[in-house]
Amino acid sequence: MFLQDAPEGGVQYWELLVSGLGWTLAVSACAWVIALLLGSAIGTLRTTHRAWVTRVGNAWVELFRNIPLLVQMFLWYFVAPEFVPALKSWVIAADPAHAQFLSAVLCLGLFTSARIAEQVRAGIQSLPQGQRLAGMALGLREPQVYRYVLLPMAFRIIIPPLTSETMNLIKNSSIALTIGLAELTFRAREIGEYTFHFFEAFSAATLIYVAIAMAANRVMALVERRTAVPGYIAHGAK
Repeated sequence: MFLQDAPEGGVQYWELLVSGLGWTLAVSACAWVIALLLGSAIGTLRTTHRAWVTRVGNAWVELFRNIPLLVQMFLWYFVAPEFVPALKSWVIAADPAHAQFLSAVLCLGLFTSARIAEQVRAGIQSLPQGQRLAGMALGLREPQVYRYVLLPMAFRIIIPPLTSETMNLIKNSSIALTIGLAELTFRAREIGEYTFHFFEAFSAATLIYVAIAMAANRVMALVERRTAVPGYIAHGAK
C-alpha cells in the first residue's frame, strides 16, 4: 500500500509519511531549542533572592503549565494574530504551512519551557548551599556563581527529566495536526482516509514515533554518561 501513488500525484504514500516526519522533526527541534533556553533562564531566575524576579518566573510557569496544550495551540494560531496586527498580516500573507509551523513551535516551545524551568529550579535547589557560598567566598559575582558553579552541576542532575521532556516534546508535536500542519500524525490520518488502511497507516506512524523517541533517549543517555561527575552523580546512567 505504501508503494502506491497518492491522489496528490507525483508521490507515493511512503513519501507522504517521510514529509510528515520532516515537519515533526523540524517542529520538535525548534521548539526544543526555545524551551531549553527560555526554561533554563526562567528556572535560574526563580532561584535568585530577588522576590519580584521569582514571582515573575513563578507566574510564567503556572500560566503555561496549567493551560491544556491543545487550548494553547488554538490560542497561538487563531487568537494571538488578532491581538498582534503585524503577526496577523504575516499570517495572512504567508504560506499557511509556515504560519502553522510558527504557531506550533511557539506553542510547544513555551509550554515545554515552563516544565524545564521547574526542573532547572529543582536541580539548582538540590545542590548543597555550600557550593553557592564557596563561589561567593572566591569573589565570584552572582551571575558567575550560576555560570561556573551551580548550573554545570544542576544540568548534570536534571538530564534524566530533560530526557523525558525531549521525548514528550516529540510526541506532543502531533497536536499540531489540529491546526492543519502536515506532520506525521496528519499524514497517517490522511493516508488512512485515502486508502481506508488506517491500521497500516497508524502502525507505521507509531513505529516511527517509537524510533525517533528512542533515538532521542539514547542521545541523552550518551550526554549523561559523558558529563557525569565521577562519584557525585548516579553511576547508573545506561
